[in-house]
Parts: sequence; structure tokens; C-alpha cells
Amino acid sequence: MIKKLLPCLGFCLFICFAHAEEATPLAADPALEQRLISISEEMRCLVCQNESLSGSRSELAQDLRREIRDLIKQGKTDAEIRTFMVDRYGDFILYRPPVKPTTWLLWMGPFVLMIVGIAALLMYLRRRNTQVTSTTLSDDENKRIDALLRDDK
Repeated sequence: MIKKLLPCLGFCLFICFAHAEEATPLAADPALEQRLISISEEMRCLVCQNESLSGSRSELAQDLRREIRDLIKQGKTDAEIRTFMVDRYGDFILYRPPVKPTTWLLWMGPFVLMIVGIAALLMYLRRRNTQVTSTTLSDDENKRIDALLRDDK
């Protein structure tokens, strides 16, 4: 039985390794590649949305890294490359978008929500405190309570 499963296992392992992709070659210039990595780490992959452009393995991310590499080779500055990418894909591509009227909600939203939450909590606590009132019990009610507490049934 094991002799029959061994070729199948070997074939499955072969298929797993046969599907591996080639590693993308680094640029001939290590300084260029380091600059590419530093720029692409500040940008978001448009497909993955939660990964940086340098860490994403999507085809679009590879194309964008290739585009950034070409812009670096053309002699563009980091700011010019970021401007090019923002003009092409919008502020969403940046992990830290600039503070401007279109992004105010993004930057101030969490603080506004926190303030609203604290205000709602304070209003709730005040309302709850005013609803709790102490009531005095009559003598008959106190006697019934004492009788219930003493009752050992």
C-alpha cells in the first residue's frame, strides 16, 4: 500500500515545486533598488489595499514598481515620483495622504467619533444617575422584608 502511495506523494511534491515563480531580479544598481524600496513602502498596493507596494506580489504592484524604477532611471526626484503616482491613482495610493479639504474626514474622523462617543457616554451616565432614586419603604414593607429574610424554609 505504501509503495503505491509513494509515487503519488512524489508527484504531488513535484507539482508544488514546479509551480514556483522566478525571482524578480534586482536592479544592477543597489542604490536605485534601495530608493525604489523606500518609495514603494510609502505607497499602498491598489489590489491588496492593506499591503505596501514593495511587499505586494500582485501583477499591478509589479507593474507599478517597474514604473517607479523607470522614473528613477529618468532622473525624477522622490517628490516628482509621488506626485506622478498621486496624479495617476489619487491620494488613496499613499499610506499617509496629505491633509487637505478632501482628506479632512480621514484625518479628523477618528477624533470626532471619539468625542461623540464620550459625549454620548456622559449623557447616558447622567441620565442613569437621575433615574436612580432612593425610595423609602413603609413599615409594612420593612416587616415583610424582615420576615422573608428570617424565614428559613
